[in-house]
Amino acid sequence: MRIVLFYSQTESFNFFTDRLTEGFRARGHETFVLDLRRLQSEGLRSYAGFVEFVSKKVDAVVCFDGLGTREDALIELWDAHKAVAVDILMDHPLRFHPTFERHPRRYLLFCCDRNHVNYVREYFGNKVPYVLFMPHVGMVPKETDPVIPYGKRKHEILFSGTYYRPESMLAEAEKQLHFSFGDKTSVGEFYGLMYENLKADCGLTTEAAVLYTVRSLGWELSVDAVKTLMNGSVYVDWAIRMYQRERVVKTLAEAGIQLSLLGRGWENHPSIHRRNVRRLDDRIPYAETLPVMADAKVNLNVMPWFKDGTHDRIFNTLLQHSVPLTDPSRWIEENFVDGQDIALYDLERLEELPAIAERLLTDTALAEGIIRNGYEKAAGNLTWGHCAEWVLDGIRALAG
Repeated sequence: MRIVLFYSQTESFNFFTDRLTEGFRARGHETFVLDLRRLQSEGLRSYAGFVEFVSKKVDAVVCFDGLGTREDALIELWDAHKAVAVDILMDHPLRFHPTFERHPRRYLLFCCDRNHVNYVREYFGNKVPYVLFMPHVGMVPKETDPVIPYGKRKHEILFSGTYYRPESMLAEAEKQLHFSFGDKTSVGEFYGLMYENLKADCGLTTEAAVLYTVRSLGWELSVDAVKTLMNGSVYVDWAIRMYQRERVVKTLAEAGIQLSLLGRGWENHPSIHRRNVRRLDDRIPYAETLPVMADAKVNLNVMPWFKDGTHDRIFNTLLQHSVPLTDPSRWIEENFVDGQDIALYDLERLEELPAIAERLLTDTALAEGIIRNGYEKAAGNLTWGHCAEWVLDGIRALAG
C-alpha cells in the first residue's frame, strides 16, 4: 500500500509517526510524511514531494488527533483517492467533535479507552460508524542499550509529565466559554460543580460527570446541548487530571520519598521546594525521556482519567526495564496483575501509596520480578510493531 502520514506541532506525535513509518516500511509498504509545520520548505517532507506522491494512488492516510483529516482540501483529496483515513486519538474524543462531524468518507477512528469508543458510538454513531479500541504502546530499546542495575539508578521515583494548577484550568473554562444553560446557571458554575463531582468520585468518567451534573441541576437538555457541554468540559478534564497529579506527588513528597519531576509546570507544585523533590527539566523531546525513564527504579503514572484505557508511560516504563507505579483502569486490571507485572495504587486510598513505593524501592527481588514479567508482556503485545499491524488490519478491513 501507499500511505501518507504527517508531522505536526505536537513533538510526541512526530515520534509516533516515525515509529509507524518504520513499521509500515518494514512490512513492504510505501510511505510519505508531510510536514504540516513547513509547507513552504523544500526537501524530504515538503509539500512539493507530497504533491508528487499523491499524483499516484494513495491507499491510506494515518494521523494523530485528526491532524491531516480536518482540512476541507485534504478531506476532498482523500475522498478522491478513496483512501482509508485512520485517525488515532491520544486523548478523550470530547475534544474532537468537529472532526467527527466532517471527515473523509472512509474514516477509521481508534480510541485508547473502551469508554471513549462507547462515547463516539453514543453521540456520533451515524457520523463515525467505524471506531475501535487500540491500546497505547511503548518503545523497545535497542539491543545494544545497557540495562542499568536496579540499585545503581540515578532516580528513585520519576514522574515525566505536565503539571498545571487545577484552578488555572477551571479559570480557562470560564474565560473561553460564555454561554449559559438552564435556570441562568453560568457555564462556569456548571463546570465548577462538575469538577467537585469528579473529585468526590474517582471512578466517574468525564462524560458521566457531565450527565450526573445535568441531572443534579434538574436540567432537561437536548442531545445537541449535552454534546456542547461535553465538548466544553475539556478544561474540567484537565483540571481533574492535575488535581490528582498534585495529590499523588504531594503524598509521596510529604512521606520523604525521593522524587524526580520532568516536564512543564512543576515549579507551581506545592511540594516543589522540599529537599527530597528534584526538578530535572522543563521539557525535553519524547525520545530523550526514555533513557531518563530507564535510569529510574520506579516510574510514577497518574492515569489521565482514562477509566477503561491505557497510557504509553506504563508500557515505555516496562520496556525501559523499570517498574510502573500507576492507578488502575479496568483494561489494566484485566491485562496486568498487581505485584506480578505492574504495581498499582488507589486514588481513594493514597495514604497507602508511600508504603507501596517504599517496598518497590527496597525489595529488589520484587521490583526485578515485576520488570521481568512486565517487559515480556509489553514486548510481546504492546510495541509500535504491534500498532503498525493493528492499523494495517483496520485499513484492509475498511478498504474491503
